[in-house]
Amino acid sequence: MTQDTIQTFIDHIVSSPAPYTELDRQYVTNRILALIGEGSVPTAAANEPIDLVNALVQAAIDHGQIEDAPSPKDILEAQLMDLMTPLPSALNRGFWDRYQQSPSAATDWFYQLSQVNNYIKTRNIAKNVVFPAKTPAGELEITINLSKPEKDPKAIAAALTQKKTSYPLDQLCMTNEGYLGRLGYPARSNHRIVRMMLGGETWGFQYSPYAYFSEHAIFLSQIHRPMVINQHTFTNLLEIVRQLPTYFVGSNADLPIVGGSMLTHDHYQGGKHTFPMMKAPIDRSIDLGIAGVTAGVVQWPMTNIRLTGSQPEPLITAATKVLNSWIDYSDEQVDVRAYTDGTRHHTITPIAYRQGDDYVLDLVLRDNQTSTTYPDGIFHPHQDVQHIKKENIGLIEVMGRAILPARLKTEMAEVEKYLLDQPNQMAAMHQAWADDLKQTNHVTAENVTAIVHEAIGNVFARVLADAGVFKRTPTGQAALDKFIAQIC
Repeated sequence: MTQDTIQTFIDHIVSSPAPYTELDRQYVTNRILALIGEGSVPTAAANEPIDLVNALVQAAIDHGQIEDAPSPKDILEAQLMDLMTPLPSALNRGFWDRYQQSPSAATDWFYQLSQVNNYIKTRNIAKNVVFPAKTPAGELEITINLSKPEKDPKAIAAALTQKKTSYPLDQLCMTNEGYLGRLGYPARSNHRIVRMMLGGETWGFQYSPYAYFSEHAIFLSQIHRPMVINQHTFTNLLEIVRQLPTYFVGSNADLPIVGGSMLTHDHYQGGKHTFPMMKAPIDRSIDLGIAGVTAGVVQWPMTNIRLTGSQPEPLITAATKVLNSWIDYSDEQVDVRAYTDGTRHHTITPIAYRQGDDYVLDLVLRDNQTSTTYPDGIFHPHQDVQHIKKENIGLIEVMGRAILPARLKTEMAEVEKYLLDQPNQMAAMHQAWADDLKQTNHVTAENVTAIVHEAIGNVFARVLADAGVFKRTPTGQAALDKFIAQIC
């Protein structure tokens, strides 16, 4: 039994791009035994690598090699999967060799490898709830994120007594490649990064372990430095989509509240997905006075100025012009203030992608002010929708794909029971919303889920409208035209 499970896993190892061949079988066997201990191994649920590794991890627990807890199991799983993962040098050579055939050949190979070695947690990702929702803003994408594991209580407790370390500095540093992991910090033995040049600097390209969409990629600076949106950002984004034309790439904003969760490390996100905002039409054209650039306001809840052209350089010039104008722009009549007490509030969420031979830059205006009425942010989900979405609106959500908290899966089940007049434990924060749904819909057992899904979509559309700087109202659009006139 032990030999069957181990040898079947080694079959995958020697047929993978890892540096082992049939001649290395005995050596790899001993490497595995050193990790899991000697003794019997449970029968794997199937012969896929992850099933075999799960059986080997269980054997290590049975043999007393590791504790039956999330962190030690994740660390051992990554160590075992590392055996079927090429060395970084070999992976980079394999990627760029395939790139000579086509960019898609290279990304397809890297993406497949990152799934097979379980760096991309495909089985966890499959647990996510995903559905489309027709709304006044168009069809939006709703996801309830169930893929990320809950924090290990033992790891949280151990962190209080654990020796503090600053290595790696954060989860986006290149020093994570091959890192063993520790309590409270993810295992990265099987993590690999493709190196690429952007603007004369070395950057990394990797995939997200808990992807929010197809081929969810991360591009990260080799230098540990804070995120910033400037002319160099636009240059980098357009260079990425020049090198990887089937991918989009964008940057979270570089300010708190409107920015991402990791503002301390310069990075972008991308992948092979067409988001709702990218499908939204132009509402009206703009003449920025730059040859080679077509510009317009996008029909979208958030304020998006879209630039299109066949060459990157004019787009970079135009995007820089918009950014520089926006950073210092104020209009008190619509609560737009560039600075308060010397603190900057304006930035942009930029997204680049290709449409045929053309390059496209979407520039979404952001403002991170707070007020007494809106302490979480004037242009942030307002209190009446925070029972569904309270977190920051980052890059992915700006484009129309909601990333909603895991709590909603169980909470919405209770809302459905309430709508059907069944015994329930619905959270009080959903009461007013659920009452409105009851009054405006004929709810049955057959349609209750569809009603709740549509209602969640409408809430997300409102969330995007709350985050929009110039509202889609006559007053808001007149104020936007006033801003555009200043740019032009």
